[in-house]
Amino acid sequence: MVDFSTILAGLGDAFTLTNLLFVLAGVIVGQFVGAMPGVGPVMTMAIAIPFTFVLNPLPAIGFLVGVNKGGLIGGAIPAILINTPGTPDAAATAIDGYPLTQKGKPLKAMKMALYSSVTGDTFSDLVLITIAAPLAIIALKMGPVEIFALMVFAFSLISGLIGSSVTRGIIATVLGLLLATVGLDPEHSTPRLIFGFFDLYDGFPIASVAIGSLAVSEIFLRLAKMRGEVRPAVNIPRDQTSDQKNVTFTEYWACKYVLLRGALIGTGIGAVPGMGSTAAAFMSYASTKQSAKDPESFGKGDLRGIAATESANSSVAGADFIPLLTLGLPGSASAALLISAFLIQGIQPGPLLFEQQGQLIYGLFGAMMMANLCNFTCGFFGLRLWAKLISAPESVVFSAALILCVVGVYLSTGGTFGVYVMLAFAVFGMFLNALNYPVVIFIIAFFLGPRFELSLGQTATILRGDLMNLTNHPVAILLFLMSAFCVYWLGFRDGKSKRSIEAL
Repeated sequence: MVDFSTILAGLGDAFTLTNLLFVLAGVIVGQFVGAMPGVGPVMTMAIAIPFTFVLNPLPAIGFLVGVNKGGLIGGAIPAILINTPGTPDAAATAIDGYPLTQKGKPLKAMKMALYSSVTGDTFSDLVLITIAAPLAIIALKMGPVEIFALMVFAFSLISGLIGSSVTRGIIATVLGLLLATVGLDPEHSTPRLIFGFFDLYDGFPIASVAIGSLAVSEIFLRLAKMRGEVRPAVNIPRDQTSDQKNVTFTEYWACKYVLLRGALIGTGIGAVPGMGSTAAAFMSYASTKQSAKDPESFGKGDLRGIAATESANSSVAGADFIPLLTLGLPGSASAALLISAFLIQGIQPGPLLFEQQGQLIYGLFGAMMMANLCNFTCGFFGLRLWAKLISAPESVVFSAALILCVVGVYLSTGGTFGVYVMLAFAVFGMFLNALNYPVVIFIIAFFLGPRFELSLGQTATILRGDLMNLTNHPVAILLFLMSAFCVYWLGFRDGKSKRSIEAL
């Protein structure tokens, strides 16, 4: 148990001018790169880690934490303004954020994203500080069978609630899982579906697939709709009232249960290594839509949709540190990069970290709270600046976004092969959109594909081919039953809706 004097010493180290400046710089950089499609906080952290070697541990880790937190807010900006997510988890924010922009309320949507993100992030940080160890124990008790069942439940829920039908959602999920198998078999290192392309030994680059099918496909569609006239990428009416530009406290407070649910989902998923903020965002959105009295309003510019996604994906940022600090296991790509930053500083994350580096850890906790305050302040003023910049012609905005996507993918994948894959998946994304298949479900399935496959193999080994052995895993049985119920109920709902339409 860390004594109180160590906690105070750690917080004293955090609240210094030097550390504040590094955290603030990280937040500004994170919001900037998060707002640019194709360049995300993960890639920025990867580039910045070698330069942190010359810094003391606390400013170095604080800067990287600021980049990560700022990127979560920055990624929502292009998702809301031009339906081009800056980060994969911001794709869920675009579902209701972009329709609000089309209604002439982009500032309102961005402010709701900011408030929700800071709320979820602060909640998860408080959970991390107070009950990190108990949550880590719970996450540790979830074995491969429970993890596999949890992902099946997530896929079944998302497939039914995102998109026009359960069938299309399941097909998109299968496509994502199928393409995730390209590369080396995780168990036997056998090459699969590479067709002589040795660049595919590691599979399709995640950045190329996500940016291509989500961002570049949307850019191509928007550029194709241009008819030679110069138009702004986003139209903001000049005669907007205060209610159209701002989120009132009444509107924010009306989403309190949505924010709490999203923060709880994000914190729970962040505490389980391997799930990530993308799954948290869509699971929160799906559960919010399912529990709403008017689910038909979602996807048309509902503030609750933005609150659900942003509170969930941001709360993962703090919860990621639970398995990282207590178990030494990264919960996401950004957490994996932070582990490498710890190792560069000569610090080994794990069970003994609180005992050996207690002052540093509580200094890190203080830096995280400072980052939340900086995130809110910089985001509040940065949104107004961004609102002025979006008056540029859409030909300039989307052409620049396309260049940034190409440059970002080239840097993150280390060559032109990643750019070719991005362009191929851009065409594939346009194909899915044309057939009304949900691209976001495909991305989630692809992102979780390796983890899903590994959990499936481990589950088959643990059960020894006998489903009766599931009786030793009651939590998994419950999740499988909930998955079957979701597919049945949501499929029945879709069929009933279609029959009602045909009757009309």
